[in-house]
Amino acid sequence: MKKGIIISSLIFCACTSLHKAQKESVSTVPMMYDGKLFTALYQQKSAEYKALCLQSYNIAALRLQEYKSVSLLPKAIVTDIDETVLDNSPFAVHQGLLKKDFDYAAWYEWTNMSKADTVPGAPAFLKLAASKGVEIFYITNRDEKERESTLRNLSKYNLPNTDNEHLILKTNGSSKESRRQQVAANHEIVLLIGDNLGDFSSLFDKKNQQDRERNVDASLADFGNRFIVLPNPNYGDWEGALFNYNYKLTPQQKDSIYKSVLKNY
Repeated sequence: MKKGIIISSLIFCACTSLHKAQKESVSTVPMMYDGKLFTALYQQKSAEYKALCLQSYNIAALRLQEYKSVSLLPKAIVTDIDETVLDNSPFAVHQGLLKKDFDYAAWYEWTNMSKADTVPGAPAFLKLAASKGVEIFYITNRDEKERESTLRNLSKYNLPNTDNEHLILKTNGSSKESRRQQVAANHEIVLLIGDNLGDFSSLFDKKNQQDRERNVDASLADFGNRFIVLPNPNYGDWEGALFNYNYKLTPQQKDSIYKSVLKNY
């Protein structure tokens, strides 16, 4: 009897220790790693994600058809690239499985492969726009060193205007406002397409979460009309706004902030 009690006690202690170790292991792994794996899974395997993208581009096609020109300038569409035209979810999976945050060396390695697939609906819409004489300008925050690989990736799908003139990369900071103005100087911009609010207006550049929400309300009439938004749960300024764009924070520090702003009951 005594022997049975001792064995039971040892089993209980072992199970308790294992449970504690598992709990500590879970609690010390920042949610951003498994979180980005989960959002990448949604992006790659969810029919709802595909439907949302097609919905966005269907609306874009409708707005293009309805558009009435207001000047004699040639018409243009300004679009972002990443998670708007090209799907980079394999990169998120790669980093997540390695338990690594975003880093430029890994990102350059990925973009240099020119292996990104297209976002659902993007090729058909961009080709439709080009068939109507509308130029496509790709304004992206990719770096100059990514020019060749980016053009190669876009050209793989025979997307229109995949040339140096229409690919406008990041030069002096992440804001796209001056680059949009550069296009607007010689073109009538019909639509702006992107997955991040900074793709549409400087109203959203480096703003905190509250200001971003207020400016969304102020721009209500533009969404679905002049602004076409693609879903991206994986990354973006929505995330940076939570920690005031302090990208020097450790994953653990970011994790603490994420959890502090989540609603619970």
